[in-house]
This record gives sequence, C-alpha cells and structure tokens, in this order.
Amino acid sequence: MPRLPRLNLPDIPQHVVQRGNNRQVSFFIEQDYAVYLDKLKEYAKKYQADVHAYVLMTNHVHLLMTPHTEKGISQLMQSLGRYYVRYVNQTHRRTGTLWEGRYKSGLVDSENYLLLVSRYIELNPVRANMVQHPAEYPWSSYQGNALDKVIDLITPHSIYLSLGKDDEQRKAQYRELFKYHIPDLSLKEIRDATNKAWVLGNERFRQQIEIQTGRRAAPLPRGGDRKSQKYKEAKDNQ
Repeated sequence: MPRLPRLNLPDIPQHVVQRGNNRQVSFFIEQDYAVYLDKLKEYAKKYQADVHAYVLMTNHVHLLMTPHTEKGISQLMQSLGRYYVRYVNQTHRRTGTLWEGRYKSGLVDSENYLLLVSRYIELNPVRANMVQHPAEYPWSSYQGNALDKVIDLITPHSIYLSLGKDDEQRKAQYRELFKYHIPDLSLKEIRDATNKAWVLGNERFRQQIEIQTGRRAAPLPRGGDRKSQKYKEAKDNQ
C-alpha cells in the first residue's frame, strides 16, 4: 500500500517521531542531547514552528509542535536531521545512516488531545523504565512545563495557558494531569495516528481536516456493506 502523504496545515499541532536506524542509538553522550536541543531551538525559530513538548530518548525523539507555515515542520526536521547527522558522524567518527528514513507525524486536535499528547511524550522515560517520574529525566520538556526550570525552547500552547491564571497555577494544574494513568486505548490511538499519518482528534475535527486537505484523516471502517454509498465515498478519498 502506498504511503499516505503527510498532513501539514498551518497552526495545527503535530506529533512528530523520529527513530534511529534499526532502533539503534542516536544520542551517545550528554553533549549530543544538548546540541540537538540547541539546533531544534534555532530551526524552530527560523521556520516558524512552536515547540510545546519534547523528549529525547536514547534511540528516538518525540516532538509536539505547531507550525505557522505549511512547510514549517518539514523544513525544520530536514535541516535539523542533516545538521545532527553531520555533527554525530564528525564527533563520534562514524559514517552511514543515523535516522530510520522519514520522520513520522500526525495532526493533533488541540482542544481534545494536545495535553494528552504532551503527557504521552514526557512520560516516555517512565514507560521505558529509565526513571520513576518524568521530573527525573533531564532531556524532556517536563521540567519546563511542570516545574521551575526555564526552557527557552518551549512555547506554551493556548490550551496549556488556559490551565491557570498565572505560571504557578498552570504548572500546578499540569502536574495534576500526571497523577492519572493514560489508558492503553489512548496510547494506541496516539501511536497509530503518528505512525500511520492519521489525525488524532474527534470526528468533527477529522472531518474538518478531510475537507481542508482532500484526503481521509482516519482508516476506513472494517467490514460492513462494501457497496454502500458511505463506503464508496470513503474509498474515493483514499
């Protein structure tokens, strides 16, 4: 089955994932993480994309960003990827591919899913049994979104800002969200939307995206009457 084109719309958040080739290590020493984040900040500014949440794992990266131009995130990821590969190869005297092909991404319904995806991203080290609490992991946005660390890279989304009337209240409300378990079904929704270039959102949001882009935003329903008008319309939008 041919790969679906990425959905890129200005001012709609995207969850971006990039993995190391064959799931191999992409960050070797602490300096590597710092270099990646520094260049992410530079290219986010250059290509007009706001970074709301991130985590740098040993062999992959998760980013939650809102572009303000149609090509903002693709330009950012291309420039960042090229720079970081050159840096790693020169620093660690290696050659060859570092990343596993194209990065993966999916649009996020900010009103209903943005904070969920932010939690999903910052809880990665906990799910990987690297730490017991996201505050213990230095290479994520949690310490900026929930604690007192100043991370210039982060631009708060309006949904995050709505959590409270001031910074202290917002951070406290954000920490409260981490007391609740993310259901397995929600984890699957997030992963499927990102890995398969679907839209993560409710039905109304998905329909809006389909109208704007002219392509389907979710998988076709399984089974049912394959001769029905609804099936034919969905098939035509593949």
